[in-house]
Amino acid sequence: MAKIKPFKGIRPPKNLVEKVASRPYDVLNSEEARAEAAGNEMSLYHIIKPEIDFPAGTDEHNEKVYQKAIENFEKFQKNGWLVQDSEEKYYIYAQTMNGKTQYGLVVCANVEDYLNENIKKHELTRRDKEEDRMKHVRVNNANIEPVFFAYPAEKELDTIVSNIVKNQHPEYDFTAPDGFGHHFWVINDKKTVARITELFAAIPSLYIADGHHRTAAAALVGAEKAKQNPKHKGDEEYNYFLAVCFPDNQLNIIDYNRVVKDLNGLTDSEFLKALEKNFIVEEKGADIYKPEKLHNFSLYLSGKFYSLTAKAGTYNDSDPIGVLDVTISSNLILDEILDIKDLRSDKRIDFVGGIRGLGELKKRVDSGEMRVALALYPVSMKQLIDIADTGNIMPPKTTWFEPKLRSGLVIHKLV
Repeated sequence: MAKIKPFKGIRPPKNLVEKVASRPYDVLNSEEARAEAAGNEMSLYHIIKPEIDFPAGTDEHNEKVYQKAIENFEKFQKNGWLVQDSEEKYYIYAQTMNGKTQYGLVVCANVEDYLNENIKKHELTRRDKEEDRMKHVRVNNANIEPVFFAYPAEKELDTIVSNIVKNQHPEYDFTAPDGFGHHFWVINDKKTVARITELFAAIPSLYIADGHHRTAAAALVGAEKAKQNPKHKGDEEYNYFLAVCFPDNQLNIIDYNRVVKDLNGLTDSEFLKALEKNFIVEEKGADIYKPEKLHNFSLYLSGKFYSLTAKAGTYNDSDPIGVLDVTISSNLILDEILDIKDLRSDKRIDFVGGIRGLGELKKRVDSGEMRVALALYPVSMKQLIDIADTGNIMPPKTTWFEPKLRSGLVIHKLV
């Protein structure tokens, strides 16, 4: 069962939300955040990327940077740019991209559910990244940014959300600079809040869609606080962390593609010949070719696109990891032909989210920066859930969710 609770959200006043709201901390670097926050003292970047308040080049992990986060968080509250609700509530957060809207419930998820793997992951985390976010949670004593969860769609929850959206004006409703729409409702009815808690209690598991490091950090800080409290009971606010939960049938994963700097000493013809061992290779010409189905890939090389279709027997459809196109391409192209063994550390490879389109792959190869590009058919939510349910871990750089959650719409304090 999924244990959740309502919380007293800390939120910007309606007229300030567009000034406060920001992209997540991990989708842009310090200089990009500095540029986006320029001239806007209310931008959440001053809390989640406080190095922007120091000279360019300041180490974002410097102790004084974390202290600046505390100072700015307190300043935002003192100035009324962030205000805490007086009662515990749930919220609805909807996002619109390309005419499609997905509706999530903003809740506090349970630390123990993560520690006992009832909140399921599909990616490995790096300890250095965990520690950075743990420090940020510790110093602010708050989850400043939410994590992105999926849950098996539940009809009554869908109905509750639909009724609120139809009958209640949104608290926030704006389009961000990237063109994505963000809509936010406050659930005030206590019976509805109680019913949402009951319905989640019948859901077997929650699934991390995006934000594995933030989830791990939030849960580990909660566990730390439990150990440090001699009077710990289990119902304290630090036992919970901020999450937006979307029904799985509303989510789509988009492709996550690869670009490689060289052909490992091979000529074009030698590389294409090596591919024929495990793939049916078809030249498609100069026009962009997008993979059409599972086990079909798009390759861009020297001004031409190629269709690669994995031959029968080169993959295992009964293996939740072996069936993934990222596994097939990693084993049979990147490793076997290009000698790229470790996707996490090899400097010859880079990764491009599908939100940028296949034109970005073509651009990076045509510029001479990269030698070859490989586009993959996107992973499905069913594949993600199958992998998480079987306790497996996806290869690196497999999933890309879009749109990203906007940070700053609501914050959860651990006290």
